[in-house]
This record gives sequence, structure tokens and C-alpha cells, in this order.
Amino acid sequence: MVKGLPQKLFLGQDYRSPLSAKVFSSWDFCIRGREAATIKQHEISNEFKVELEEGHRFQLAQQQTRAQRACHLLSYLRVNFLIGLLVVGAISAIFWATKYSQDNKEETLFVLLQYLPPGVIALVNFLGPLLFVFLVQLESYPPNTEVNLILVWCVVLKLASLGMFSFSLGQTMLCLGRNKTSCESHGYNACDYQCWENSVGEELYKLSTFNFLLTVAFAFLVSLPRRMLVERFSGRFWTWLGREEFLVPTNVLDIVAGQTVIWMGLFYCPLLPLLHSVFIFLTFYIKKYTLLRNSRASLRRFRASSSTFFFQLVLILGLLLATVPLGYVVSSIHSSRGCGLFANYSAPWQVVPELVALRLPPPVQQALHYLGSQAFSFPLLILLSLVLTVCVSQSQANARAIQGLRKQLVWQVQEKWHLVEDLSRLLPELGLGDSPGPQSPHSPSSRPRSFCPGFPCPGSPGPRSPKALRSPRPSPSHVDPTCRFRFPSGAEL
Repeated sequence: MVKGLPQKLFLGQDYRSPLSAKVFSSWDFCIRGREAATIKQHEISNEFKVELEEGHRFQLAQQQTRAQRACHLLSYLRVNFLIGLLVVGAISAIFWATKYSQDNKEETLFVLLQYLPPGVIALVNFLGPLLFVFLVQLESYPPNTEVNLILVWCVVLKLASLGMFSFSLGQTMLCLGRNKTSCESHGYNACDYQCWENSVGEELYKLSTFNFLLTVAFAFLVSLPRRMLVERFSGRFWTWLGREEFLVPTNVLDIVAGQTVIWMGLFYCPLLPLLHSVFIFLTFYIKKYTLLRNSRASLRRFRASSSTFFFQLVLILGLLLATVPLGYVVSSIHSSRGCGLFANYSAPWQVVPELVALRLPPPVQQALHYLGSQAFSFPLLILLSLVLTVCVSQSQANARAIQGLRKQLVWQVQEKWHLVEDLSRLLPELGLGDSPGPQSPHSPSSRPRSFCPGFPCPGSPGPRSPKALRSPRPSPSHVDPTCRFRFPSGAEL
């Protein structure tokens, strides 16, 4: 299982600990329960499978010619180009659905049209990952590359759909990029939206509610009938169809997208987090039922550590997507004149300076004004630049130290092998092979053991050739007096 893995160079950028280290150090000896032990065994087995698959893919990649690598690059670009076209089409569909729904508010079917934008967004987020999986699986990508590529495009699709939804609402209600007479005097579409904050809150309520309803419908109207049909009938088609594959990364991305909607609606609908908390509570048990009863395990494996970092990065991107439009609205967009808490202000942010001037004492006001002035911002920027420079320098120094330790490890292994070679050369000179005591060092039983049992150590000179083993033994008179090893003779003992 571990043959050939320790022969990797320690100095490579993709260096990882040998698989043998994971074999002997992965088990948690604090585990006492049988169920916890079973879970740990599956976790270790999954880690070994991922490691072996990556090693096999790496060997195949090293054996490819330039023409094969060029074909692989062209296929990679082709798949990404097709997925990019799908994302652009999905974003365009969301934009036109939102615009059509808002421009036809007086139609008799407006009750259905008002759910058109969240319905299109939910449909795009449902069909998009399925198409991405189909296109990516057409190419023979490594398992990690396949999972990462699907996750990246799913993130792009979800965040871009929410961004386009926000932009389309802003263009319709706040006249962003449009010329309307009603926007010139009020700063927003006052004719169609007397209280535009309430309209934005309603759209976010619809989006969150529709996502939850779609989750319930998919669990009980798609996954459950599919499982019952697969168990009921037998045949080649039903065997190919099988149960639904439960993908942990995509389900986590759905939760991240829902959290982004909550951040977007904090200013417009304060009760949305409470409603979403109820949805999350119910979604957990619905997903649990779907996982245990209607789904099968995913065939694509992923590393939990790298996926955790990826999901945290997606959360940061979602937070930025929510805060940038909200900051622009709070600081620059005129509030509704007919309703709301900020009807008498040109922008909601103007309440903050007024309250600071009325409620806080003068020393605190001076301190806040200093914190917002250039006299404080420029020294803070210089200080942050110095701290960043120190952190980067420390990181580079740590990288150089790690490189030096790897070189030192290689040198130590080479030195040990030189000692083993000297020992193998000096033991035959004592004539111990003819005595009834220990056997000759050339015999299999007394040959010096490797410091890395079962395989040569990295950086070692390799095994001795048969010609060197059959060479005549030098007489004791020809022993170099400057040899670094000296063994006592029988008389001295």
C-alpha cells in the first residue's frame, strides 16, 4: 500500500506526509463506543482512498506527453466555456423575470407573477448544479478537481443570481441606469413604489419562503417517489437511475445562499432572521430524513479540511455581496417619503450624525470626529501596512525555515545510509562470516536493516549491486588506518 510513496522528494511544494504515517497515527485511542469507532474507521478509509487516487492520478499526469496535455487543457477550457454560457443564460433569465414581474404589476395574474423571480432563481439553483455535474463528468478529471470545479461554478451561479436579483430590483425601484421623471425629484420610482423599502422586503420574504417550499417539495415529491420506484421495480433503467446521490458540498452551499439572503434583508425586513431560523430548523430534519431514507452516499470524495476553508471563503463573499449594496443604499439612496423611519432624511445615514450631535457629550463627539478624520486614517493605514509587511516577512522566514529543515532531513538520511555502507564494508574485513557466531553481512539475515523498512529512504544511494556483493574481500593488512570505524579484535576482548 505504501510502496513508492516515500520516494517523493521532501523538497517539493506538494509534499505531504507519507501514507505510512497516517496508517500508524490516524487512530484516536480516546474512542470507546462502537459507533464512534465505526465512524472513525470510515473516515480513515476515505482518507486513504483519496490519497491513493491522487497518487495514481499524479503518476498518470507525469507520463502524459505534450500533445496529451494540450488536449487536456483544451477540454478543460471547453467545459468551463460551456458552463460559463449556462451561468450567463441563467443570470439573464433572472434579470428579465424580475423586470417582467415588476413592470406588470397591474395585470390580473400579478398574484402569480410576483413569485416569478424567486421561482426562476430557485429553478436555476436546482438545475444548474445538475448540468454542471453532467458536463464535468464527461471529462476524466481527478476526483478533487471534479468536486472543486463543480463547487466553484455553483458558488458563482448562486452569488451571481443573488447579485443580479439585487441589481434588477434596484433598476426597477431606484431607477439605477434608467431615466424617469419620477426619479428626478425623489431619487426613486415614487409613482410605482411609494414605500420602496417594503417592496424590497417583500421580494426577500418571497425568495426565502420559496426556497424553503422548494426544499420540502423536492424532498417529498422527487426524492421519496424516486426511492419508492427504485425499490419497487427492477431493471436496467432503474438500476442506472438508483437513489438520489446526497452531495454534502451542494447542500452546504444552499445554506450559505440562504444566509446571504438574510444579510441582504436585515435592513428591509428585521423579522426575516427569525423566519429563516424556523426554516433552518425544519430543513435540518427534512435533509436528515432525505439522507437516511431516500439517498445514497456520494461517490466523489472530498477533503473536509479544504472544504471547510472553502465554505468560509464563500461566506465572506456572500457577506460582501450583501453589505456593498446595503452600504450604498444607506449612504446614498433617498428614503421613502410616504412611510418609514427615515422619511424626513435624504439618506438613512444622516440620522447618525444628528444623534451624535444631540445625545453624546462634546468630548465623545470630538473623539468620533477625530476617528473619522484624515489625521487618524493615514497613521492607521501606515500602521496596518507595517503590520502586513511584518506578517509577510515572518511567513517568508517560516517558509525558508521549513525548506531548510527538509534539506536537513534529507542530509541526515543520506548520512545514515553512508554509515550503513561503511558498516557493511567493514564487517567482512573482520572475518566474522567464518565464525560460528553472527552470519556474514552479505547474508539476508544479517544484512543491515534499512532505516525505512520495506523500501529505500528518500535521498538514499539505493541498494548495493550484485557485482559489489561478489567482490573479493580485502585482507586486514590493506585496511585504511584512517577509517572512521574500528572494531576490537578477539584478543582485545
